Amino acid sequence: MENKKKSTIKDIAAVLGLTPSAVSKALNDHPRISDKTKIAVKEAAIQLDYQPNYLSSALRKGKSNLVGVIIPRVNSHFFSSVVENIEKVLNLNGYNIIMTQSNELYAKECQEIDTLLKIQVDGIIASMANETTDLEYYQKIKSKGTELVLFDRGEEELNVDYVGIDDYKSSHLVIDHLVSQNCKRIAHIAGFKHIRIYKERIRGYKDALEKSGLAAPENWIIESNLRLDDGRRIMQQLLDSPERPDAVYVAGDIAALGALQVLLENNIKVPEEMALIGFSDEPFTSLTQPSISTVNQHSDQIGKLAAEAFLERINNPKKKTINRIILEPELIIRQSSNRNLK
Repeated sequence: MENKKKSTIKDIAAVLGLTPSAVSKALNDHPRISDKTKIAVKEAAIQLDYQPNYLSSALRKGKSNLVGVIIPRVNSHFFSSVVENIEKVLNLNGYNIIMTQSNELYAKECQEIDTLLKIQVDGIIASMANETTDLEYYQKIKSKGTELVLFDRGEEELNVDYVGIDDYKSSHLVIDHLVSQNCKRIAHIAGFKHIRIYKERIRGYKDALEKSGLAAPENWIIESNLRLDDGRRIMQQLLDSPERPDAVYVAGDIAALGALQVLLENNIKVPEEMALIGFSDEPFTSLTQPSISTVNQHSDQIGKLAAEAFLERINNPKKKTINRIILEPELIIRQSSNRNLK
């Protein structure tokens, strides 16, 4: 089948007997073009199935009104909620978003950055992949003069605006609660410590245990991708260890769900024999039996503030101050860690 040729501004001009320049101005609602001409041009554009070339428009105007949003994975309520709130704020200010997911892969993240830069987005709002240790591609965004805002996972050395929660304090909230429930052997299913937020959660975990006079054996800090299978595998590993913990703090709710599955399959009473706390307040955490205690990361606020940080950069290009917006975490106590529930 022969491919249908795309209609252009010249085709609309030929149909209406106008110049391409007049058609372009009509499509862009130029004040010097009459309403009658604008209506005729827009009707012809619909009939000819004209699709504007946003890349060409961006090249002409030096502005695309597009913002790239890179997230590690889309099957996370936290990330989808952040994206939803970024889009709400940006749409109200005349911007559209292009969302991509890295699937936690460094190579895919680099590919996405290259693609977004090629279509000349006005900015990129991103949370880094688990695999990312080389910041070259993020430096590339800055070197191209494209605005960059990071959220949740971001590195200070990039010296760009950042929005997240106090991960160090989050761990203190978790450990203090578990200690109040008379837990004394607390393990940590962690994210990879080369990522700043997980490094801070590990640091907070260690310091909070030390403050309470409890040990933090290195073999009880187990790094992973925090997927469901990781939670299952590591929980079984902890159950099989010579000295079994009586509580587990998991740095992600999906892994916490996997850990809970293994506990229930092994007839371990939760929280009486093993307390459990996750991280991120995914919707399913309130629906499991027992429900899972977790840390609220305030995804709606993070999305809103990340979008506002981008807009502030765009509207004040000479601004030199870097904003690091750190929100207060909230521990949500549910059945999986509350031994006081009758």
